[in-house]
Amino acid sequence: MNRATAKHLIERYFRQLTEGCGNGNCTNEFCASCRDFRPLDSNSAAARALELFKINAKLCDYYPSFKSSADGNSLLDSTMSDKDTNDDFSDVHYLTENNICMILNFCEEEGDYSALVRVIGRVFSNAEALMKSFKKDEPNATENSCKPTDVEKQNDQTLEKMGAASAATLPDDALSDALSACEVAVDIQAVRRVYDRLLSIDQVEASLVNALIYLTPNVELDLEYLDVYEANPDYLNIFIIVMENSNLHSPEYLEVALPQFCKAMSKLPVTALARLSKLWSMYGLPHIRRMMETFQQLITFTVVSNEYDAENLVNDDETVVAATQCLKIVFYASILAGDVDVEHNEEDEEDTDSDELTLHELLGEERLYKKGPRVDPLEKELGIQTVDSIHPVIPFEDFVNESLNDVVEMDKDFTFFKVNAETKFSFQSCPFILSVITKNQGLYYDNRIRMYSERRLTALYSMVQGQQPNPYLKLKVRRDHIIDDALVRLEMISMENPSDLKKQLFVEFEGEQGVDEGGVSKEFFQLVLEEIFNPDIGMFTYDDETKLFWFNSSSLENEAQYTLIGIVLGLAIYNNCILDVHFPMVVYRKLMGKKGTYLDLSDSHPVLYQSLKGLLEYTGNVKEDMMLTFQISHTDLFGNPVLYDLKDQGDQIPVTIENRQEFVDLYVDYILNTSVERQFRAFKKGFLMVTNESPLKYLFRPEEVELLICGSRKLDFEALEKTTEYDGGYSKDSQIIKDFWETIHSFGEEQKRFFLQFTTGTDRAPVGGLGKLKMIIAKNGSDTDRLPTSHTCFNALLLPEYSTKEKLRERLLKAITYAKGFGML
Repeated sequence: MNRATAKHLIERYFRQLTEGCGNGNCTNEFCASCRDFRPLDSNSAAARALELFKINAKLCDYYPSFKSSADGNSLLDSTMSDKDTNDDFSDVHYLTENNICMILNFCEEEGDYSALVRVIGRVFSNAEALMKSFKKDEPNATENSCKPTDVEKQNDQTLEKMGAASAATLPDDALSDALSACEVAVDIQAVRRVYDRLLSIDQVEASLVNALIYLTPNVELDLEYLDVYEANPDYLNIFIIVMENSNLHSPEYLEVALPQFCKAMSKLPVTALARLSKLWSMYGLPHIRRMMETFQQLITFTVVSNEYDAENLVNDDETVVAATQCLKIVFYASILAGDVDVEHNEEDEEDTDSDELTLHELLGEERLYKKGPRVDPLEKELGIQTVDSIHPVIPFEDFVNESLNDVVEMDKDFTFFKVNAETKFSFQSCPFILSVITKNQGLYYDNRIRMYSERRLTALYSMVQGQQPNPYLKLKVRRDHIIDDALVRLEMISMENPSDLKKQLFVEFEGEQGVDEGGVSKEFFQLVLEEIFNPDIGMFTYDDETKLFWFNSSSLENEAQYTLIGIVLGLAIYNNCILDVHFPMVVYRKLMGKKGTYLDLSDSHPVLYQSLKGLLEYTGNVKEDMMLTFQISHTDLFGNPVLYDLKDQGDQIPVTIENRQEFVDLYVDYILNTSVERQFRAFKKGFLMVTNESPLKYLFRPEEVELLICGSRKLDFEALEKTTEYDGGYSKDSQIIKDFWETIHSFGEEQKRFFLQFTTGTDRAPVGGLGKLKMIIAKNGSDTDRLPTSHTCFNALLLPEYSTKEKLRERLLKAITYAKGFGML
């Protein structure tokens, strides 16, 4: 506990001993409001307060007085009217829809809302009183019910128009049943009706703000040090009730009240956070989105209102951190409220960890190199993962906060994520708020640190064993035998010392002079993929309609070939290279631990998907009209038909309207999982050899992994032109440069991809698009007949200053069309 927190708690004990809690029925022997309490002087009270702090004695909730004060020093009294009424409703100790409506009717008759302001302020500033409010077992208002105003009716009609049933709010009865399932005692509908009336009254709004400011610091301390939720799970009611306030995003709350409230909420134990997430998932889209936007607005407001740098990190901003942790609750609520698949999971690879100490552990670096993916505590409590989500009610992209991504120092954040997770907050623990570009930076730091570590360990081993150090993963290959050479070398490494795969890749083509600073590796990957995906080899099948590859279930190639392509994909991510790979999304979902399902067929096998969809939607007599059985057929590598029984004696079991869903499920499982199990298991094994210790699975969703491996297919050359730098005497205003970009923009799609391949070593854009590519155009002499050249390692184009635009176009086209191989200039 820090000094400021300890001081605040001691002050609360002192005030309790000297002033009491204000509750006339208090039974706490350490409180001045208790009838049996013996008054203490200030010095005695101070000493006693210190003793109570040491033994963690009971602290009462404070019941503030709401009478007008002459000096006006009280924060809550400042919202009250000086008018003294005969009926101040001092007997109201908690709120129900009944008593609120009764007080509202009284105030409207009197033309004065001061009594209502007092009651609202008194209850909303007191944790115990608010916790007891709006219980479901209280009788609802009848004659005094809070009827919606015309404005509220109009708002409800607007929400109804917002979309489909999944976007609508649950009916009253359904929501009540859902709340019962979550063991929540709050009458949510009553709370919403009350807020609809209260928030239209300015004086009440001010009282709510000030009461929240008073309430939350005490709630935060109680949660952090007194374990109040464990003692009484109804403590969660406070957060349920406050979050129903639809004005929390307004400026009145953003300055103080909402930040303090988020800090208190972030102190809830994970069991309470899981209850909140489950409850909110039942609210419907409009309410989940409102809460998401509330926390997002607080994060954005705080970030743009402050300046951050390497010394003043956004990770140290308590408001941003707390709001991000609260946003995580909404994130999982959005997943739970959408379409989820928690059943179809791939079996995890067996853990072959040795009991022997590793060198990393001997050096005290085991925290940096933990094996296996992280597990988020809230994910574990909810029993769900991000990869389980098929369609969340709020798109994942809406949870990304661009303002935050602009100020996060990823090198520092990575250190907190890997080393200081217990004491420092890392935004990588809430990856949903980070863009794929930002997360890729974190992955880059992780990969580079592993490379440097392997290099250092190699040096240590070589010193001990007296051998020549080999700090790189060196591959020497022949162009015309690239698969054989790469397969033999990588297979030896994977068997003898798999950790060598974590070293930085260094490729050398036999007989060529190119030094690998990144560009040679890019061409190596490209050539390997061209060979492996060659239809003549038969490892993969190609769909002319989707332009995608799928594993050939009848391939004659051994598993080592598939392991190689898995290693290649892992090395590409590890070495920050973009590959020209065309897999359906189900491959990346399977790599992340999910099995292929019916929905995955839509992009991997679209014709089959439409056929099975037609079967499921058919309204006629399935048995007689379709004449299908649980025996299916497909063609092998040589075009011969292969029969397969989905169930024992499947050819004797007809497909009917009753069992057609089972037939579809078994059919899909065979096509996407069972039939290619041998090939995919080897492929995944190779991929995990490189990425098993990476935070890849924790940080990225399947579609983001595809983006890491394949890059963006959208080529925005306008963005590339804006970010290109010039050297050797060229500038953006040089005539040759103007001619160059006019020529590039006039190229067709294929020619543009040739140019990218020639200049950067790949025809794909990196994560974030071509605007993230740092290309350099340097002057390479005056007018000449020589062709342009490039350094693909550095994305540098060496361009002679040609005399005419026509000559520039002709020389450039020839260079990019016939470019292959490396040489020294």
